[in-house]
Amino acid sequence: MYATNIWKEIAPGKREAIFDYNEGYKAFLSVGKTERRCVAESIKLAEAKGFRLVSEFTRLKAGDKVYFVNRGKNIALYVMGTKPVCEGLRILGAHIDSPRLDIKQNPLYESNGFALLDTHYYGGVKKYQYVTIPLALHGVVCKKDGSAVDINIGEDENDPVVGISDLLIHLSADQLQKTAAKVIEGEKLDVTVGSIPLDKEEKDAVKANVLKLLADKYGIAEEDFLSAEIEVVPAGKARDYGLDRSMVAGYGHDDRVCAYTSLTALLDSPAGEYTACCILVDKEEIGSVGATGAQSAFFENTVAELLRLSGDNDYISLRRAMQNSCMLSSDVSAGFDPLFPEVNDANNSAYLNKGIVFNKYTGARGKSGSNDANPEYIARVRAAMDENGVHFQTAELGKVDQGGGGTIAYILGNLNMNVLDAGIAVLNMHAPMEIVAKADVYEGYLAYKAFLAMK
Repeated sequence: MYATNIWKEIAPGKREAIFDYNEGYKAFLSVGKTERRCVAESIKLAEAKGFRLVSEFTRLKAGDKVYFVNRGKNIALYVMGTKPVCEGLRILGAHIDSPRLDIKQNPLYESNGFALLDTHYYGGVKKYQYVTIPLALHGVVCKKDGSAVDINIGEDENDPVVGISDLLIHLSADQLQKTAAKVIEGEKLDVTVGSIPLDKEEKDAVKANVLKLLADKYGIAEEDFLSAEIEVVPAGKARDYGLDRSMVAGYGHDDRVCAYTSLTALLDSPAGEYTACCILVDKEEIGSVGATGAQSAFFENTVAELLRLSGDNDYISLRRAMQNSCMLSSDVSAGFDPLFPEVNDANNSAYLNKGIVFNKYTGARGKSGSNDANPEYIARVRAAMDENGVHFQTAELGKVDQGGGGTIAYILGNLNMNVLDAGIAVLNMHAPMEIVAKADVYEGYLAYKAFLAMK
């Protein structure tokens, strides 16, 4: 059903299904504030559905449910099909990193009676959006003895929160003359973490008190920041948005809304002819680079393992599996905002409550960095949606030359497989609080299920 409002002529029972499904999504979003937490939560959900770590298998057969984990920040899950793996897979790929602030390796300092943590922003952010809001600290501190300390401060109602101060309006005459890009500088995004001095300490007594708190509670010394990965994210749970509760407000919809819908679509799909896959990757917001990004060999390595455990050790089978595969690059689209209509082409925009969004191409300017899917493949996906009564729409990312952005689609397309961008429309994309429509979240889940069963 193309570009129609989901709430109009809604089937009996679907309203309840939409709201029930989103309760699970809100819980996932509230817990999954980082890549590591998303992977941990995905493992819990998968194992409850009968998935097992690949190391538990010596042979794979149709119907087996298997998953792989990469460095705690990627997960690839498979439901083995009846056809050989070399005949191709049905792949849902999403990313689980989101824009944020990262704590630097030498972060802690004292200034004028305050202890602060120095940060470096990650991904595309409007820096001014991160000041004067409650922030939480999530991550891991790895110590020289091989142990690791989990950090989660600011989510429990009894936890303190941290934050970044801004200049009061009464003294902002000069600041307000700056452009939005400069009104808050990157080096001003330092997080306040304390103001009480340690008793009898002469120098940097507030910093010393914070270090004592960290040592007492976590066993962390200052030098342990050198091997830490601590992310600063908005504190608090995902919430219903709107008086009619039709939307969800929260941090990290981009792209965890597509990660959750892709994951649950796989978990709830029976084994079919083709092996079905959901892969959740890191580093998309900074170019999909590194060992945990989509450009890593991790995905291909997992498919090679599937072939080996299925009794196929021929290298060419891996290449055939790639070129015979079909993928939906599950990533969000920019929702049409009635307050800023001028940046969109109204006939080629994504609208809330009209279902999953297909983007033939993304990129910037002259489609730079785009996958640009083949029309033959789009026709197959359209047919699968119509056969299953799924609401869908098509869009571009704003007017030509207005801006642009990319996804992981082109990376998998480079393996010579069919790839199409498909995701949920989002308002406030990359802001600390993003908005999605509950109907779209549920319709995305239905769309991904329909795709996994596509012939």
